[in-house]
Amino acid sequence: MLKKCLPGFMPRGTGQMISKVFSSSYALMIKEFGDPSKVVEKVDNQVNEGTSVTASQVLINFKASPVNPADINTIQGTYGVKPNLPVVGGGEGVAIVVKVGSGVSKIRAGDHVIPTVPGYGTWRSYAIADQEELFCVDKDLNIFDAAQLSVNPPTAYRMLKDFVSLQPGDSVIQNGANSAVGLYVIQLAKEWGLKTINVVRDRANVEAMNKLNDSLRKYGADHIITEEQLRDRDIMSKIWSSTSKPKLALNCVAGPNATDCIRHIAPGGTMVTYGGMSKKPLTVPIGAHIFNDIRFHAFWMTRWRNQNKDSSALQQMMEELTSHFKHGKIRAPNVIEVPMSDYKLALEKAMKPFVEGKVIMTP
Repeated sequence: MLKKCLPGFMPRGTGQMISKVFSSSYALMIKEFGDPSKVVEKVDNQVNEGTSVTASQVLINFKASPVNPADINTIQGTYGVKPNLPVVGGGEGVAIVVKVGSGVSKIRAGDHVIPTVPGYGTWRSYAIADQEELFCVDKDLNIFDAAQLSVNPPTAYRMLKDFVSLQPGDSVIQNGANSAVGLYVIQLAKEWGLKTINVVRDRANVEAMNKLNDSLRKYGADHIITEEQLRDRDIMSKIWSSTSKPKLALNCVAGPNATDCIRHIAPGGTMVTYGGMSKKPLTVPIGAHIFNDIRFHAFWMTRWRNQNKDSSALQQMMEELTSHFKHGKIRAPNVIEVPMSDYKLALEKAMKPFVEGKVIMTP
């Protein structure tokens, strides 16, 4: 469990208290589960640029920290893992290395790093980490791209790679297509020669719907349909006249929407569930399950990272994603930059439907 570098706590592995508090170094602490606007508190952080490190430690300074749905769920107490409270919020972010211990060999001062430990606590100015808890990223990578490198792009990457052997020309259907993960699915699928059928919620007016469609097409979406159109046989038949039925379905909504997606999966295909935004159960049509042999799996990036933290698969994936970002083959969603000092606004924006973009807090 992460040890908080805050009043009353010792920083990771130092074995001693740091007495001097710098007001410019702070952290966002989750003091209890509940409404994010009420239970997150800004506190002084006793780790700062002057903090010393032991031989195996690294002092880092966070420069950009996203606010993800998993962060909100963690604060609310509804996420799959409940941390021991109080704890620093944030599971993703990019930091610059300030200093390293004498025994650190893989990381140098000035490197850009992201935590490999899920739920690390990135909503703070400074932190002390063991070198094994950090992953170096290319310093030429845009800071906002780097900050988002460990959750959404890998989720899209692994779901497209790990469950079905997809070949160029194959198709993938996904709901929640305008989510952060959905946008990466669209882009990676395009890069790998796959077609995407993208299901979104209808909008209140034609102008808003056209704006969403234009945005998804710029990311590379092949087909964009609403939940209502997904149930229209004529509309779907027209799509299947030019595109093969999907071998893979990606589900982050569940409820009736997921059930409708299942009905279009090719025989022997697979649905991977990685979220449940509708807060309704996943209902499987018995005919699709028995007669069409549709398989069902779940994916959780936290579990994958825990199982593969030292694997070559992780290294290869991160290098490939970094290369895609640098060469413009994939791009992050629009960034809503909010100063960490205005964290309540950041939390408020992050709790709204994913329309404007990804909320990222900066110093």
